[in-house]
Amino acid sequence: MNIAFFLVAKSDVIYLSPKNTMRQALEKMQHHGYTAVPLIDHKGKYVGTITEGDLLWKLKNTQGLTFENTDKVLLEDVPQRIKNIAVRINAHMEDLLTLASAQNFVPVIDDNNIFIGIIRRREIIEYFTKNYISTMKDIN
Repeated sequence: MNIAFFLVAKSDVIYLSPKNTMRQALEKMQHHGYTAVPLIDHKGKYVGTITEGDLLWKLKNTQGLTFENTDKVLLEDVPQRIKNIAVRINAHMEDLLTLASAQNFVPVIDDNNIFIGIIRRREIIEYFTKNYISTMKDIN
């Protein structure tokens, strides 16, 4: 099945720019209850995913960095420990299963590498669960 059916469009996705600060990321993540947010550059291209863990490790490993001065650190200066892989819009659900095991969501890009949205892990798991249950009913 084509993934477009499951796409959460960019207009409905919370995302940040690498030029945003750690403080902005922390506040946006807290406000929306997210643990990871896609990073989109000024050209609209997906450049990675920033996670709570990335922010915590930066805070821990940067001498003198406190919550009060996180507004001085740009997200482009925060190392991303895990590289979330994006897929093209013409991918199939089967292409996402392995990615979903390690990512909260799978970023989706178009043929010009422009970020167009995400597929959430929940929808991927639900899709495969329904197919599995349907197959089991057919076998029995």
